[in-house]
This record gives sequence, structure tokens and C-alpha cells, in this order.
Amino acid sequence: MKKGSDLSVKIEKLQFPSTGIGYAEDKTIYVKNAFPGQTVTGRVKRKKEDYAELKLISVDERADYEIETPCSHFGVCGGCSSQSIPYEKQLEFLSEEVKELFREANVDTGEYLGIQGSPNQWEYRNKMEFTFGDEAKGEPLSLGMHMRGKSFGILTVDGCKLVDEDYRKIIKLTADYFREKDLPYYRIMKAEGYLRHLVIRKAQNTGEILVNLVTTTQVDFDLSEYVKLLREQSYKGNLVSIIHTENNSKSDAVIPEKVNVLFGKDYIRETLLGLQFNISPFSFFQTNTKGAESLYSIVKEFMGDSEEKIVFDLYCGTGTIGQIVAPNAKKVIGIELIEEAVEAARENAKLNGLNNCEFIAGDVAEIIKTVKVKPDIIILDPPRTGVHPKALDYVIKFNAPEIIYVSCNPKTLVNDLRVLTEKGYKVIKTKVKDMFPNTPHAETVVKLIK
Repeated sequence: MKKGSDLSVKIEKLQFPSTGIGYAEDKTIYVKNAFPGQTVTGRVKRKKEDYAELKLISVDERADYEIETPCSHFGVCGGCSSQSIPYEKQLEFLSEEVKELFREANVDTGEYLGIQGSPNQWEYRNKMEFTFGDEAKGEPLSLGMHMRGKSFGILTVDGCKLVDEDYRKIIKLTADYFREKDLPYYRIMKAEGYLRHLVIRKAQNTGEILVNLVTTTQVDFDLSEYVKLLREQSYKGNLVSIIHTENNSKSDAVIPEKVNVLFGKDYIRETLLGLQFNISPFSFFQTNTKGAESLYSIVKEFMGDSEEKIVFDLYCGTGTIGQIVAPNAKKVIGIELIEEAVEAARENAKLNGLNNCEFIAGDVAEIIKTVKVKPDIIILDPPRTGVHPKALDYVIKFNAPEIIYVSCNPKTLVNDLRVLTEKGYKVIKTKVKDMFPNTPHAETVVKLIK
């Protein structure tokens, strides 16, 4: 076995996130996006004394439980990893992967309440970011997702099943229009070109649609014809916003250096568990609306009777969780690093007539030093990296009787739980919530008491 050589391996078990494990030449072999029962071929990308990591090239023998995939892009597109796995089996795998992380970290799950699936396996996303590019050098303009196993290839995904027909219509129309105009897409390495991204948001409960075209300023192009074309289409939802974001940053991320409203307003409105939320083009909002309603209902259930309690919502984003629990709390204090998100949280609280919410902008690790009120419940909903160690120290010093931890990354979750349990907290219940069907990701909600 050499680095760069190809190797065939039978996958025997799974670890988070959807990484298949097999054995060959006295080594443990790890293959991302491979599943138990499959025989796969992969290229050795890392080799150590007792293990090796392969990059999946092909599935040579399917597992006996696999099914035909509904999406024509599956296998080429880098978006989904488990469409060929029946959804109940996906949930079974996810649940076992999360439990195994707890076992490995020697952290108790308390009462394990299992995994709750997404209300919808398909067409569940309320936001997608698509990239302009081509499938290979010299090929026509494409607009969609990065191709699996390719650094720069972009596949037009106008048949994507994670989004509904309105998205598919807008992708196809946009790709066809700009292909005909022969405008160059942005090449990162050269920092040259015009077309960068297309971001679509659609509120699932209200049907409001926002289209955000992201370009550089390297070409002076009149977008009025494109806007007219978008507005002339018939949609199941309601197109309320078309914006043009100018982004000359060398980063591949969508950086809003200048935002031009080409039609309508600069946000969409969504309803969630009886509350209303204005969502700007760049604010964080859970990408699965129906799943978010289930997730936040779990949080409310874990909180129990909290009408006389003060709740801290740390890493609150636009304040969604805090506002949903506010009617059942004495007071909610939300802390978030991104100032625009805090402004949105304040506006949304006004929109919902909630006068027991306070949102503070700043680094959680710094701000919580200055907060004088003592919380009864702390809700932690950190980014994938987990809670900053300094912030976790202050969380512990607050000595709140209850903590509810909402995690999008169970690997960092178990690390933080180990610290909390060492400091006297006890995990009393854990539930996994699938928010991202057909992918390796999940949310995990844990209640701790002291």
C-alpha cells in the first residue's frame, strides 16, 4: 500500500460523519461516504503505521439494503452522500454514530430518547448557494454544486431533489440566460471573471422567495433583462426580492461588499411556531424550516416549566430559539458575535411583540463576563467548533441549574460535555434530530442539570 495507490476494501462499520471502516494489510481503513456492506475502491491519501485514509473512487458492490436514487445528479454532485440508503437506515446509522461518540468520550447520554427524523426527506431546504463554473475546462457555463472528487468542477443541478421546483426553475433560467450572454465566471486562482454565486432563499411556510445574484464588478452588465425574466415566471411561491451582491473578495465565500436591491424588499418573512421572522440575504436561519420547528419544540420540551426563569441564549444568531422560548420564560438574554444578526434579533422581537428579550452583540467569551443577571437556564447553540474554552469557563461559573446544549457537531459536543460533567453537571437526557436528510450531519440536543 502506497500513498496515491488504489485499494479495494469491504466496509464493515461506520463512524461519524458517514465514514466507512474496513481492514486491509493489517491496517484500519477509513473511507468517507462509504457504508457497511459496500465494497469500494479508494485512493490512498494518507498512510500511517496502523491506519490509512482513502478517497472514495467507486462503489464496486452495493450493500443489500441500498435503493435506487431519485436524483439524477447523485454520485457526481458533491451535495448528498447517502441518497441510496433508505431513510430509516440513514437514521439508524446516524443514531449509532452519535452514541458511539458518547461511548468513546466516556460521556453519559442520560436517558437516550433516540433520533427524530426530518418531516420531509426531499425538498426540505429553505436556502441554497450555487456556484458558477464549468464541469471541465472549455465546457459551457454551469451553475450548481461542486462535483465530487474535483477541486474546481461545477455541476448544474437543475434536477436537485433537496429543493423544490421554484429553485430548479430559477437555476435553469439563470444558467441558460448567462450562458447565452457568454459572461465569464470568476476564477479564484486568477481572481478574474464576473459571475460568482446564486443564492436562493424560500420561506417554506409563507412561500416568499429571495434571489441573490453575486458577481464581481469586473464587468459592467445591465441586469434589468435578467430581473424582468425572473419576474415573468410563474412560481408556486411568491418572488418578493431580487438583489445583486457585489463581491470582489478573493475568498470563495459570499462577502457582501455592496448590496443592490433590484426588485422588491431585501428580506423574506417566515413563520415558525407562531412567530414571525424577517430573514435577510445573509442572516443565519436553520436551512430546514419544518425540521427547525421540531428541533425548537425539543428545546422547549427539555426546558419544561420555565415561566419564572431567566434564560441565557448563547450564540443566539438572529434570536430564533430565544424568541421561541420567550413566551415560556421570565426573561431571555441572547448574546451573539455578529452585530447584524443581533439587530435582526431585536427587530424580530419587536415584530413578535416580545418585550422580555434582550439581545447583546459581542464575543460570547467577553460579554458574559459583564452580564450581572444570573441565569436559571443556559441554552448553548454554538458553531461547529463548539463553545470557546473561555466562554465555557464562564458558563460553568454562572452555576446555572440547567443547561440545554444544541449541537450541530457531536464531535465537539462530547468534548464540551466532558468538561461540563467534570465540573459537576450531569447529563439527564439526549435526543438526536436529523435536520439534513441524505447527508452525514445531524443536530443533537442534551439537557444537563446541577
